[in-house]
Amino acid sequence: MKKVCSIALIGFSMFASAQISLAGKANLIFPTGSPSWQNIKGTINQAVEGEGKNNVGFNVGLSLKANLPAAFFVMPELYYTSFKSDFTDPTSNTTFDIKNNRIDLPVLVGHKVLGDMLGVFVGPVASYNLSKEDSFNDFKENARDNFTVGYQFGAQLEIKKLLLNARYEGAFSKDSRNFINKVSGEEIRYDNRPNLFMVGVGYKF
Repeated sequence: MKKVCSIALIGFSMFASAQISLAGKANLIFPTGSPSWQNIKGTINQAVEGEGKNNVGFNVGLSLKANLPAAFFVMPELYYTSFKSDFTDPTSNTTFDIKNNRIDLPVLVGHKVLGDMLGVFVGPVASYNLSKEDSFNDFKENARDNFTVGYQFGAQLEIKKLLLNARYEGAFSKDSRNFINKVSGEEIRYDNRPNLFMVGVGYKF
């Protein structure tokens, strides 16, 4: 019990003495992995497979940075993220415009390379999909994974109150959705592991 209390007191004192800063951030998002589409229950015998086209997206949010001993820091963040991809099914000639509107929560741990000016970071990111079920012609979205988990790593440059950052996001879990044609029964599956490259700016309050 004494050891637990001692560890808790040490952790509390470290957090209390840490320098904490809050910043607003905005990033451009460039998806690097193409989602796959597969006709799993078509009206013809030949299955249709293809890759969708990605579009540039964005995110905006808040970032909290707390300095730790030995030039380390922890940086939890909260973002609203939006990007999309599209695909045209040659069987029905239907174009699917898939929106990814998410709430992202990265929890990053970093190390200062050049003092407060330059730092590198890595950590997990949890995402919750806000997009509602969409309809495209006679196709209705049937299912989706609301939660996905991934990871991020990157670097951040601080120039007084101005922040410049670049990061890569990979996925541990994928975003899967099924679209069913209510008339013909045709079913198309969308599978995406959203690998993203992000560059952006921020401002420290």
